[in-house]
Amino acid sequence: MTSPTPDALLGPADIRELASALGVRPTKQRGQNFVIDANTVRRIVRTAGVRPDDVVVEVGPGLGSLTLALLEAADRVTAVEIDDVLAAALPATIAARMPERADRFALVHSDAMHVTELPGPQPTALVANLPYNVAVPVLLHMLDTFPGIERTLVMVQSEVADRLAAAPGSKVYGVPSVKANWYAEVKRAGAIGRNVFWPAPNVDSGLVSLVRRTEPINTTASKAEVFAVVDAAFAQRRKTLRAALAGWAGSAAAAEAALVAAGVSPQARGESLTVEEFARIAEAAPSRDTAPATAEEEAGA
Repeated sequence: MTSPTPDALLGPADIRELASALGVRPTKQRGQNFVIDANTVRRIVRTAGVRPDDVVVEVGPGLGSLTLALLEAADRVTAVEIDDVLAAALPATIAARMPERADRFALVHSDAMHVTELPGPQPTALVANLPYNVAVPVLLHMLDTFPGIERTLVMVQSEVADRLAAAPGSKVYGVPSVKANWYAEVKRAGAIGRNVFWPAPNVDSGLVSLVRRTEPINTTASKAEVFAVVDAAFAQRRKTLRAALAGWAGSAAAAEAALVAAGVSPQARGESLTVEEFARIAEAAPSRDTAPATAEEEAGA
């Protein structure tokens, strides 16, 4: 691999110059805050554990700060960008600043929530500075759509980072915590100051590491069935599960029966349950008992 030139990464002056040339003004609507510090993006790449054989997918590359640092370390980088102007400009930035790696870069001009396939080899890692307003749905969509992603490191609003990495029993443990844990082991991986962004956001940022489970959750319930229980449990998180799951089960009595069958106290609340316990409740769903018998079951009756 040819070593990139020392000044290949973007600094504060480079970012402002690029933005000015493109007529780009970061918008709150798309949660755009560009990283302007080369040391920060290199730190993100190091923390992500990007290897020379990795195919990295990046969501929301913006002007290319993190993209360039990823290209230094990975085999390939595919960037998904929704913004028309930024998507059009990024390949030229890569070609100008890191020409020896330009053939290792691919751009997908799309909303990440609608991406179902990527060009070239499938990604092994996801590294991104995710827009605050869509961070969780984008993260879950990418993990679900691309099962080859083994390691993920995302930079998100600090509060979102806390939620994603929260353990059962925590006050901020909720739907994002459980759903992220369905796919991966999740932990906080550091904090990022406001001064490394342009414009500086009004909130602190945090890094979250997700390492995909080597073995999926052991359950006969589908992801959709488990997530339906999770959503119901936290829709009324102050209520006991017997009450919170009444709508899901059809009645409070049916919810209690499913909880007892799953080995979970009907008086417990969603914030105390692990993803495995939610899966057991989904397996005990009343609707599963009344499902029509399959041809095999009827034949064996």
